[in-house]
Amino acid sequence: MSKASSPTAERASAAVKPVSYEAALQELEQLVAQLESGQMPLEQLLSGYQRGAQLLGFCRDKLAAVEDQIKVLDETGLKTWTQD
Repeated sequence: MSKASSPTAERASAAVKPVSYEAALQELEQLVAQLESGQMPLEQLLSGYQRGAQLLGFCRDKLAAVEDQIKVLDETGLKTWTQD
Protein backbone atom coordinates (compact mmCIF):
# COMPACT_ATOMS: atom_id res chain seq x y z
CA MET A 1 0.00 0.00 0.00
CA SER A 2 1.51 3.33 -1.01
CA LYS A 3 1.21 6.49 1.00
CA ALA A 4 -0.54 9.40 -0.68
CA SER A 5 0.96 12.79 0.03
CA SER A 6 -1.30 15.60 1.08
CA PRO A 7 -1.28 18.74 -1.06
CA THR A 8 0.10 20.66 1.93
CA ALA A 9 3.00 18.21 2.32
CA GLU A 10 3.71 18.41 -1.42
CA ARG A 11 3.86 22.21 -1.32
CA ALA A 12 6.16 22.06 1.70
CA SER A 13 8.55 19.66 -0.03
CA ALA A 14 8.48 21.79 -3.17
CA ALA A 15 9.70 24.76 -1.14
CA VAL A 16 12.60 22.79 0.39
CA LYS A 17 15.91 23.46 -1.29
CA PRO A 18 18.08 20.35 -1.72
CA VAL A 19 21.15 20.13 0.49
CA SER A 20 23.43 19.11 -2.37
CA TYR A 21 23.62 18.37 -6.08
CA GLU A 22 23.66 14.66 -5.32
CA ALA A 23 20.54 14.89 -3.13
CA ALA A 24 18.72 16.88 -5.81
CA LEU A 25 19.70 14.40 -8.51
CA GLN A 26 18.55 11.46 -6.40
CA GLU A 27 15.20 13.11 -5.67
CA LEU A 28 14.82 14.01 -9.34
CA GLU A 29 15.51 10.42 -10.42
CA GLN A 30 12.92 9.10 -7.94
CA LEU A 31 10.40 11.69 -9.10
CA VAL A 32 10.92 10.80 -12.76
CA ALA A 33 10.36 7.12 -11.95
CA GLN A 34 7.09 8.00 -10.18
CA LEU A 35 5.95 10.24 -13.04
CA GLU A 36 6.76 7.59 -15.63
CA SER A 37 4.93 4.88 -13.68
CA GLY A 38 1.59 6.36 -14.67
CA GLN A 39 0.24 5.68 -11.19
CA MET A 40 -0.04 9.26 -9.94
CA PRO A 41 -3.28 11.24 -9.93
CA LEU A 42 -3.38 14.27 -12.21
CA GLU A 43 -2.92 16.81 -9.39
CA GLN A 44 0.16 14.96 -8.12
CA LEU A 45 1.52 14.77 -11.67
CA LEU A 46 1.39 18.54 -11.93
CA SER A 47 3.03 19.14 -8.56
CA GLY A 48 5.61 16.45 -9.36
CA TYR A 49 6.41 18.12 -12.66
CA GLN A 50 6.80 21.48 -10.91
CA ARG A 51 9.12 19.98 -8.29
CA GLY A 52 11.10 18.28 -11.03
CA ALA A 53 11.54 21.60 -12.81
CA GLN A 54 12.81 23.15 -9.55
CA LEU A 55 15.25 20.31 -9.00
CA LEU A 56 16.46 20.49 -12.58
CA GLY A 57 17.08 24.22 -12.22
CA PHE A 58 18.97 23.63 -8.97
CA CYS A 59 21.17 20.98 -10.63
CA ARG A 60 21.84 23.20 -13.65
CA ASP A 61 22.81 26.10 -11.38
CA LYS A 62 25.21 23.91 -9.40
CA LEU A 63 26.80 22.55 -12.59
CA ALA A 64 27.17 26.07 -14.00
CA ALA A 65 28.85 27.22 -10.77
CA VAL A 66 31.33 24.34 -10.94
CA GLU A 67 31.98 25.06 -14.60
CA ASP A 68 32.70 28.70 -13.74
CA GLN A 69 35.13 27.60 -11.03
CA ILE A 70 36.91 25.32 -13.48
CA LYS A 71 37.23 28.19 -15.97
CA VAL A 72 38.82 30.34 -13.27
CA LEU A 73 41.27 27.56 -12.47
CA ASP A 74 42.08 27.11 -16.16
CA GLU A 75 42.71 30.83 -16.55
CA THR A 76 45.27 30.79 -13.74
CA GLY A 77 47.52 28.66 -15.87
CA LEU A 78 46.92 25.28 -14.35
CA LYS A 79 47.55 22.52 -16.81
CA THR A 80 44.68 20.35 -17.91
CA TRP A 81 44.78 16.87 -16.44
CA THR A 82 44.95 14.20 -19.11
CA GLN A 83 44.88 10.49 -18.74
CA ASP A 84 47.56 8.72 -20.80
